[in-house]
Parts: sequence; C-alpha cells; structure tokens
Amino acid sequence: MNRSSTSRRDMLRTTACGFGSLALAGLCRDSVAAPSMVAKDPHLPPKAKRVIFLFMQGGPSQIDTYDPKPRLDRDDGKQVEFHVARTRKITPERVFKSPWRFRQYGECGQPVSELFPHMAEHVDDYCVIRSMHTEGVAHGPATLFLHTGATNLVRPSMGAWVSYGLGTENQSLPGFVTISPPSTQGGPRLYSNAFLPTLYQGTAIGRAGTGISDGSIANLRNQRWQDDQQRKQLAFLNSLNRQQMLEPDDELEATISSFELAYRMQSEAPAVLDLSSESAATMAQYGIGEQETDEFGRQCLLARRMAESGVRYIQVNYADNTNNPRWDQHSRIKEHEKHARAIDQPVAGLLKDLKQRGLLEDTLVWWGGEFGRTPFAQGRDGRDHNPRGFTVWLAGGGVKPGMAYGQTDEFGYEAVENKVHMHDLHATLLHLMGLNHKQLTYRYDGRDFRLTDVAGRVVTDIIA
Repeated sequence: MNRSSTSRRDMLRTTACGFGSLALAGLCRDSVAAPSMVAKDPHLPPKAKRVIFLFMQGGPSQIDTYDPKPRLDRDDGKQVEFHVARTRKITPERVFKSPWRFRQYGECGQPVSELFPHMAEHVDDYCVIRSMHTEGVAHGPATLFLHTGATNLVRPSMGAWVSYGLGTENQSLPGFVTISPPSTQGGPRLYSNAFLPTLYQGTAIGRAGTGISDGSIANLRNQRWQDDQQRKQLAFLNSLNRQQMLEPDDELEATISSFELAYRMQSEAPAVLDLSSESAATMAQYGIGEQETDEFGRQCLLARRMAESGVRYIQVNYADNTNNPRWDQHSRIKEHEKHARAIDQPVAGLLKDLKQRGLLEDTLVWWGGEFGRTPFAQGRDGRDHNPRGFTVWLAGGGVKPGMAYGQTDEFGYEAVENKVHMHDLHATLLHLMGLNHKQLTYRYDGRDFRLTDVAGRVVTDIIA
C-alpha cells in the first residue's frame, strides 16, 4: 500500500480484522455536520440578534435594589422563622431591613433603590423579574447553573449554545466573547464549549480584577511573522490537515475553522478593541475617566462595540478572583454601595447608547447575578445567599418594557407568584433569539443534550 495515501482510518479498516474501524464507527455514530460559524437560520422569527449579559458576580440583594418590602421595615430586628436554604432547616432568624430608600421612577412607576440613580432613569426600558429561583446555594454550583444550566457536570455555556445555534454575523470576529471573566467560582467553564466543537468556545478578553484597559485577546498578534508569511503557513497547515480528511472529520474541521478565524481576527479585532475612536461625550456617558466607574465603563463600551460589530453573545463580568466575589456581602451589606457606584453609570450609559444607535430593539440586555440574598441578617450587618427568590432584569430584544413580573413573599425571601426558574429564563432568552430550547440539542455520549436539560418553559408574559 502506498504510505503517502494511507490515512489513520485506512489503517483501522485494514489491520486487526477491522475491529478498530468498528470501534471508531461506534464512537462517531452520533456525529453531526462539520461545525461552522456561518450565520444560521433560527427556528422561529427572532426578536433579538444578540445578547449582552451583565453578570453581577456574588449575588446582589434583591430587597436592597429592585424588590422593596415594607414588612422588613415593620419587623426589623424581630425573630421570624425561615426555611433556610443553606441548612434546609426551619430556624428563627433576625429580620434585617434595607438600609436604602426606594423611589418610584419613570412612567411605569417601578420602585428602584437609591443605590441605582442612573439605572433608575431607564426603568421604562426594562422588565424586572422579581420571582427568580435557581439551583445551588453556594457560588460555584449556582454560577455554573446560571451559565450552563447544570450545577456539577461540564456542560456548554449559554454563549456557546447561542453560537452553535446561530453562528456569527461577522466572520472576522468570534460569535461569543467574555469580557474580564473570573478564574474562580467556575472559571473557564463559564464560557466553555464543553462537548460542543471548540469553535463555539467563548473568546476571553482580559481577566477579572486586572482592568480592561490592560485586557486584550490572547495571542491576537503574531510577533514573529508578517501577514503574508502567516497566510502561507496557514495555507500549508490546511493542506496537511485536508490530506487527513479523506473522510469527514468534525473535530479537524473545527480546528481548521478556528485557525482561519484567528487569522481573520488579526485584521478586525484590534480596531474593535481600540476605544480611542470614541468621542469624549460617549466616554463620559459610560463614566470612563472617573476612578469608580472607569473599569466597568470600559467593559460596557467594549460590549456595545462588539454588539454592533456582529458578535452574538457578550458576557460582561463585574467580577473578581476571590472566594468572596464582589456582591457577596456576608457582613457589611453597605459594601453594596461601592459596587453600585461602580456599575450604575456604565450600565445606564450602555442602555442609553444602544437606544441612541437603534441597537436596543434587537439587542437583549440581561442584568443579574447567580442568586439573591436573605432578608434576615447574617452576623450583625450582612446577608447570606438566597437561591429561593431574587431579581434580574431584561431590556430590549423583544421584552415588554417598563414592567415588573412575579413576586416574592412579604419578606422578599421566596418566589411565590409567577415563579421563573433559571431554566425558564434560559428558555425565554433562547426564544427571543429565535431558538427553540427543545430543538437546540447536541448529541453526545449516546443522548441529546440541551441548555435547559429536560425542563424550562418560555415566559410568554414578558414578551412584547
């Protein structure tokens, strides 16, 4: 046999009575078509073309931000029995009222805490969901569930599912980007492709805690070769790869596509990452140049630039790399003030900028953390984790604006009306993007997987 024409699959077929080929056929029986980042047709008419997820790592307190409860003021300091999520026991706990006042804002009259004076000005543009509940009472499992729909297994993140389902609008940029991602509490699994082809993994820009001004896409520039030399190298590498592809090989196709995308990104990504072309007024709108808001302002402005450049899914992480993430106030709940100041103007600036540019109509903005916090005190002046009832909000992208959906109990502890599980939120977000969460599946290890596992419902009441 001519060795130059022998592939690995030929060897498996022609040696050891072909048993190796039978084994390979069994392993590959569930393979799908070769992966591609070309824009794909959605399952149904989409209302949103892209998602910007503003991840508040650590769990902002719903009763101190968007879900005021007069009962807390009346019973402040009293011992009340709660079914505590962390211990799974009914125990008496000291009720702890919010240190911040609420006001009604906008034509919708929605109450917003004084923590968010800038975001409150845009309350007519977003839908507040007050009845969220989720899985996991610790940061690691709850954060994984928020991003992947699972608490312990290695599953694709939502951004990877969106990229897999829709591809990208710009062949020179990735379909999924994560800005300043944390390396703890889930780390790379928060933007992982898991068992999906590697082409759908999120591209990280910067790291949590380093400041986005120091952030870039790793290895974006080739310091050794010029463009023409790189092009020749890539062409030679592709010729070698395609010699091995006498039969379809999805993993090799994904690798080739990744190399091609990396090469194309060198020409377009640097311009998208460069904020110097933005006007002084736009920079000020995001709070860039001010000490407290500069870091997150740059992240939000970069998210807008990514959105208008064709990236499908953008994670913006207000995060760090500690064991107690930024919004995780087990003591000194007043630390929420520092974090609110850091994100309030940048988020408001993002909403205003998207709206001015006509992008909010088809851009779905999602704000929230992995869970909320308890209405009873932890220690003297902190709050523990609360997965039973918490708040997120959505803006643009086909969501009804200026409304509140669902309710927690009179203490703000547990969702009781129009409850929305995290699987339901994922199903709704996919629906707004034109994806049926039950049809968006990938066959792996003998079964069809999906973001919402075997659950999830579309919350049609919040869709415009």
